[in-house]
Amino acid sequence: MNTSKSVAVLVTTAALTASCGGQATPGDGGVVAGATYTSTVTADPGVLDPATAVLSVTNTVLSYAYDSLVAARPDGSLVPALAEKWDVKPDSVTFTLRKNVTCADGSPVTPSTVAANFSHIADPASKSPLRGVLVPADLTAKGDDAAGTVTLATPKPFSFILESAKDVYIVCGKGLKDRSVLARQTSGSGLFQLTEAVSGDHYTFALRQDYAWGPEGVTGKTPGLPAKVVLKVIPNEQTAVNLLASGGVNTTVVTGSDRQRVEADPSITKLVVAMGNGQFFYHQGDDRPAKDPAVRKALTQALNLQQLAGIASGGTGRKATSLVMEPRPCKGDSVTGHVPAHDPQAASAALEAAGWKPGPDGIRQKDGKRLTLRYLFVTTKGPTFMAAAEYMAAEWKKAGVEVKLTGVIDTKLAESLNATQDWDVVWLPIGVSLPSQLIGFLSGPAAPDGANFAHLDNPRYNELVARAGSKPARASCADWEAAESALFEAADLVPVVEYTAVVAVKGATVQTSSYLVIPSSIRMTKAS
Repeated sequence: MNTSKSVAVLVTTAALTASCGGQATPGDGGVVAGATYTSTVTADPGVLDPATAVLSVTNTVLSYAYDSLVAARPDGSLVPALAEKWDVKPDSVTFTLRKNVTCADGSPVTPSTVAANFSHIADPASKSPLRGVLVPADLTAKGDDAAGTVTLATPKPFSFILESAKDVYIVCGKGLKDRSVLARQTSGSGLFQLTEAVSGDHYTFALRQDYAWGPEGVTGKTPGLPAKVVLKVIPNEQTAVNLLASGGVNTTVVTGSDRQRVEADPSITKLVVAMGNGQFFYHQGDDRPAKDPAVRKALTQALNLQQLAGIASGGTGRKATSLVMEPRPCKGDSVTGHVPAHDPQAASAALEAAGWKPGPDGIRQKDGKRLTLRYLFVTTKGPTFMAAAEYMAAEWKKAGVEVKLTGVIDTKLAESLNATQDWDVVWLPIGVSLPSQLIGFLSGPAAPDGANFAHLDNPRYNELVARAGSKPARASCADWEAAESALFEAADLVPVVEYTAVVAVKGATVQTSSYLVIPSSIRMTKAS
């Protein structure tokens, strides 16, 4: 699950002809005009309404057609986008919008347009999954068209009231009047306009020549921008890498074993980037064994997390230091020294003390009930997820725990977490760019009434995030980091590894924010 803006795309070999056969503009350093940029997405994006987009693949597609108020550089710093400047206070931020911004259908983008987007997400009736995640549930938005400003405000101070604006795509024009059209169309002011959508196959965008308000001076006439973008759905990473190697694809993101092949190819530019954490949660519902903190701690102590990190990432991961994806606003280490250390003997003793005694077959029992865990993971993320699950099951069996491995596709995972609740442990990377975006997942109403799928209730976490939220962003980091540490100390969830990926590029140059290609940064180049 990834709530941040995402990666991209792919096409046919016709794109190679375009990218190699275009004309280099004089004095532009060798970039190519009139080319097609191609990249891969691993699945169909589904409904294209930005207010319902929680999957990274959906936000990848949307990033080409929509703008936000501010944009993020590769280092995470913010630059003007739809807003040319802003004034931040503890409980509000007022943006001054650029003039003469137009939607793809030609209608103006006004402060009222922007305010309507935030108000829609914050309205409980919209049932937007972004409410309370990207947009505070109690946020109000007011547009002043005469003054050219829009103000976002919360009843109490909110640390990231500015930073959260970068993740909200602004719908305009016909899509704002009738959101039903957003099921398979886009209606934004972005650099590109969706011209063709073939579900499960490809999404094609055309460059907007009239675009004149991009971050850091990008316009529709900037040399080297592709005239067309094609995002093709390629679920198989090996297939995507084959196309990249042959020149049929400009960009793909590689996370699995094909990474070695990409890294060995000198014709491919490689960007090694962070891709979120590998972590697992314990279900703390009333009828679950992990409701007992002693059981959670013992289960964690039974695992060698360093060994698990290598298995889960295929040896390409980095030490986890936070729950927030890079580049993140708070740079401290909330993990080290706060996760129960590997100690199998202590784990066995703790389970014994908690009343879980070995049964005839070695599986522990308490009050006639076996210590059984249903372990949930997705099958679409490659063999390392399965290998991690098998390792954990084997180590827990040594401690007297029966583990039932349950692999599901992404949609079934969401159903299990939010509806059926039939699980005990889940391997679930959650990608967020701000610590405030985690609050709904880690506290508050439990599923199915809220996003708190693991039924967490950590008083120390709740206290610290409330304190952190009342401070300006930079001054709040110590509290945000301490809040994460409180979760780890209670073994509410266990951070294992920071995944990395290779953004592999050929026939183009790109910049990324984490592993997400920034559309306005794409420049087509001459073939080597």
